[in-house]
Amino acid sequence: MSLLRPRTAVAVFLAFAFAYFFAALLRAITATLSPVLTQEFALHSRDLGLLAGGYFLGFAAIQLPLGAWLDRHGPKRMILAFLGIAVAACIAFSLARTFSTLLAARILCGVGLGACLMAPLTGFRRWLEPAAQLRANSWMLMTGSFGMMASTLPVQWLVPVFGWRPLFLVLAAAIALSMLVIALAVPAWQRPSAPAGERPGSYAQVWRDPYFRRLAPLGFFSYGGMIAIQTLWAGPWLVRVAADPPLQAAAGLFTINICMLGAFLSWGALNPQLARRGITTDRLIAAGLPLSLAVLAAIVLAGPAAGAWAWAAFCVCSTFVSLAQPAVGMAFAPALAGRALSAFNLVIFSGVFVVQWGIGLLVDGFGAAGLGTVDAFRAAMAVFLACSAGSYGYFMLANRDNDRTVTVHP
Repeated sequence: MSLLRPRTAVAVFLAFAFAYFFAALLRAITATLSPVLTQEFALHSRDLGLLAGGYFLGFAAIQLPLGAWLDRHGPKRMILAFLGIAVAACIAFSLARTFSTLLAARILCGVGLGACLMAPLTGFRRWLEPAAQLRANSWMLMTGSFGMMASTLPVQWLVPVFGWRPLFLVLAAAIALSMLVIALAVPAWQRPSAPAGERPGSYAQVWRDPYFRRLAPLGFFSYGGMIAIQTLWAGPWLVRVAADPPLQAAAGLFTINICMLGAFLSWGALNPQLARRGITTDRLIAAGLPLSLAVLAAIVLAGPAAGAWAWAAFCVCSTFVSLAQPAVGMAFAPALAGRALSAFNLVIFSGVFVVQWGIGLLVDGFGAAGLGTVDAFRAAMAVFLACSAGSYGYFMLANRDNDRTVTVHP
């Protein structure tokens, strides 16, 4: 590996973080805009879930080819190419007049921003030492929390003044600026040699890995579900279940995201120390993730009494599963890092799409079956809780005698 000097590493991190800030903002913005979009386009819950999930559908669809392209062409070339698509998608979203056009632009936005985390993580796998990789991953996610914070109260304040359509034109210009920063700061890529016997672009070694398969259900339901709640369903819950007015709901989403920011900041500070003490990712997930299940069960029981702080507690307790992402990257050789990370990202964001749309379908379905709005939301969240508990059970049972300290391949 060719490690970067500290000053260069900081510049590279900040360049990637600048782009990831806008990716996270766009990922979460539908939660804040849901009342406006619902009114303007006459959306049902299933439509809102599909629209928010459309981002993750596009995001997930590009992950497998992206992984192979990252290993071959490197982070710099790939993120610049994809961010160009994101600029076009934001412009298309601002001009949309029908739900189908809005959805198509949202899916294209997911495609264009699909490299904003995988590109830096692939680069960090070669450019940083293992402890620094864990810290950089957590602090990239912290940057994402800044973006999600910006999608709440700031957006809620700006939309009545400027409208949501001009806002997306401003975001297109900001993403174009981030492309310039990356072009100037990020080094070129020298393709690492592939492992012996591995076909170029093949995912076979990734899919066969028992550790990857053990983490996949957690990535789908627990990690994907956390993002689905944070980026969409916490907002409608606060408005339709807790009966908060839109501005108060936006403030609640701001609270959730600032708590997430603090959580990822803490993980970035603690991860290198935990790694040096031999505390494995598996042990941390096994001990910490049940807290999120307990909080979610309490939310289902509390119903309207569960507000922003309850959802903040759920999301923060779910951050234990975020530790799996860098662990997956370090479990494979550098030549496979892009594919391993993108494959796991595919699992996560497929889960986001399924959970976001699935909760919308369940809310409408339970409503059609005769439940009121509050009980329909509670029942939908209970189904999500059951799926998350099942994924945790599989994690604990699969290879339970192989609690593995990740083997970092040179």
